[in-house]
Amino acid sequence: MRSTIKRPTDEEADLSGFQLFKKLTDQEFAQLNFDKTCSLYKKGNIIYREGSRLTGFYCITRGILKIFKTGIDGKEQIIRFVKKGDIIAYRSLLSQELACTTAKVIDEAVLCHIPYQTLLYLIQNNWQFSHHMLQIVCRELREANDYITDIAQKTVRERLAEVLLLLKDNFNLDNTNTLQISLTREELANMVGTATESVIRLLSEFKQDKLIDLQGRKIKFLDVPKLNRVANL
Repeated sequence: MRSTIKRPTDEEADLSGFQLFKKLTDQEFAQLNFDKTCSLYKKGNIIYREGSRLTGFYCITRGILKIFKTGIDGKEQIIRFVKKGDIIAYRSLLSQELACTTAKVIDEAVLCHIPYQTLLYLIQNNWQFSHHMLQIVCRELREANDYITDIAQKTVRERLAEVLLLLKDNFNLDNTNTLQISLTREELANMVGTATESVIRLLSEFKQDKLIDLQGRKIKFLDVPKLNRVANL
């Protein structure tokens, strides 16, 4: 459901910073801007649900979303978090399948919806755009393969350390070395693929080992090299 609080600013509706569109011609970029629909979404809004029919893909120009699948017991398995500069929902669109994940806003966001016909037009008429799109799909496939390997071969302790480092790389740290994304213990557990109680216990161990410090949901990094060793990277 779209928020009706306010409309996105012109800056928030600007797609010129997206690497995916750098090789478009002026005419193609003008068509993209004509076809797009940009909207503001509040925290908790669902952009699309697993099993729904998609009509286009989304470019994130502000905010943070979580992408997850729901297991047979109703438990979320978080696939990834996305932020400004990322695109979502394109894989199911390209394969003409129902959405295989759910996208939920966790920090007020602005998304620009690009219709399927526009995507098809760009793929058919600009080989550089098609090549970049293929690279994005291949990167996600590699990340999925890495995740499967980690689940099979790494301990929960190693996986949690790796998830923390991944979040650090994706969302950076502020000037106090604190992670700039606030997650619940349950969300961390859903990323790691374990019980919430296990994550709570391991975070306490990491704190005792002076790898991190905890301030509510905030996580401060104290020893990144040692955390890398724990993650067995």
